[in-house]
Amino acid sequence: MTIPRLTNREAGVLDLLADGLTAAAIGRRLGISVRTVHRHQGNLYRKLRASDRLVAVLRAQHLGLLETRAPR
Repeated sequence: MTIPRLTNREAGVLDLLADGLTAAAIGRRLGISVRTVHRHQGNLYRKLRASDRLVAVLRAQHLGLLETRAPR
């Protein structure tokens, strides 16, 4: 799989998804609506060929889009 090009906002949403934040929490943190967060999530899932949050985060880590994180 080639490394997808993410927008800065998609990368920010991805990072917060990896931290386990909900769409509402991501929206509050970034100052955007929940609907906009969901739109970015959909774009991420499509670009990463993922069906859910876990697959998206794991695939992003594998592709080097996220740092590998130790469990908290």
